[in-house]
Amino acid sequence: MELTVYLINAFSNELSGGNPACVIPLDNWLTDSAMLDIANKNGVSETAFFIIEEHVVKLRWFTPDIEMDLCGHATLATAHCLKAHLNYPNEEICFKTKSGTLNVCFKNGLYELNLPNRVGKPAALPGEIANALNIQPKEVYKARDYLLVYQSQTEIETLKIERSIFDQINIDPGGVIVTAVGKDSDFVSRFFTPQASILEDPVTGSSHCTLIPYWFKRLQKKEMNAQQLSKRGGKIGCIYKGSRVQINGAALTVSESVLIRDFD
Repeated sequence: MELTVYLINAFSNELSGGNPACVIPLDNWLTDSAMLDIANKNGVSETAFFIIEEHVVKLRWFTPDIEMDLCGHATLATAHCLKAHLNYPNEEICFKTKSGTLNVCFKNGLYELNLPNRVGKPAALPGEIANALNIQPKEVYKARDYLLVYQSQTEIETLKIERSIFDQINIDPGGVIVTAVGKDSDFVSRFFTPQASILEDPVTGSSHCTLIPYWFKRLQKKEMNAQQLSKRGGKIGCIYKGSRVQINGAALTVSESVLIRDFD
């Protein structure tokens, strides 16, 4: 069997920016173990597999370690694959996923992705996380992910994690978001996943399901600009829509290759 693999940078139009995702079109689902094995060998934070069925696209996401319930950047990358490479005819792409229906539109050179709102509730910070941090947060919330709020962008930039301690906690399938008011944006963030092959995610779309409602309440702004401060970095446009949130960003195809192998 031959599979086409598209490597696409999401939330950036630069070769060295944004979050790279592999996107693989399928005619039929492979076994879970086969998709996990492919994702592991791809070596990026997420690999998206999809099947087109009439007017919907069935979409699944795999890290090198597990299947995820939601991944924003790989969804954006899949939309780019469909529009830029597969001539998908519909103006709006309707994805069927484990997190329900996700719609993506392409407008003004950007992909607009509609996601669920995941409001974080005040929470105690587990000792494994607290002890792994060189700077302690001033607020802690929990939705799928922990949301740690800091005083300044400088604290986010200088934050370090002791992985040997951090990896002692299991937040499957979530992670830890750290955030603060931005210098040149409304807010900034970073995202870390314990026990994962890739500790820090370059740009995390799904974390904004929790970031947007928090900053909407604090800043009283429905439309915001965000930055993720990883080494690669990325820019995310954000809109608060009540029970939903919208993020938008650019995408760039880095490569197209063919995977040839036997599949179970």
